[in-house]
Amino acid sequence: MSSVTRCGVDAGSREVKLAFFTGKSLVFSGSVDTVEFYTKCRNGGESLDITRLDQFKEAPPVKRIVTTGYGRNKINIIGGSAISEIMAHARGAIWQTGLTEFTLVDIGGQDTKVISVRDGAVKDFIMNDKCAAGSGRYLENIARVLSVSLEKLSTFSEDSATLSSTCAIFGESEVIGLISEGVEIEKILAGANRSVVMRLLPMIKKQKPERLVVTGGVANNEAIIKMLGIELKLEVTVPPLPQLNGAIGCCSCPE
Repeated sequence: MSSVTRCGVDAGSREVKLAFFTGKSLVFSGSVDTVEFYTKCRNGGESLDITRLDQFKEAPPVKRIVTTGYGRNKINIIGGSAISEIMAHARGAIWQTGLTEFTLVDIGGQDTKVISVRDGAVKDFIMNDKCAAGSGRYLENIARVLSVSLEKLSTFSEDSATLSSTCAIFGESEVIGLISEGVEIEKILAGANRSVVMRLLPMIKKQKPERLVVTGGVANNEAIIKMLGIELKLEVTVPPLPQLNGAIGCCSCPE
């Protein structure tokens, strides 16, 4: 089995993440814009051939493809099989951290998952996939309105302004209103981060966490990680590859 390379595909709303495993080792990983993924992989009809991707050509020969994510039930990858996002992310976090007892918070571009992992298995989960509130899309919109990078936004956690809306759309109007009132941009940025944290806390507390693992693109936001640790009085672990966690989980463990 050690010579068999598996490919994990996490078909997200913004990016498609790829991970390649030989045996139990991650040997190659990468990502591609979702639109580019569908455009390049279209094989005629409804099937997709991911061997057309440049990233795929750089990887070792693949014998097995496992998919998950936002588009797993909408895509038909030649030679692929699908697993749930909950299973994929739990497996990925276990492989990346070595932990078997934790609560996983995966904050993606348009949804959030809170998964209770006990003794290396999924015990329970909560998922917010009805809107982009409290997700990466909300933070991207705030950063765009204020003309700052996501990296800069992620550095502000102190002296935050109050933002009552975490809606990805209405949040923009609220920010514009605060600017018109003369509120400092730094306070608004801190407020945006805090509003995401306050949106997450009720979901997380329902799982009675003792240790927190955070994945997804928002795991790179230092301010949110800091505030979660303070609010929950818990150690927060961010794996080395938080955005690739779902793809890693697709093939990090044998089925």
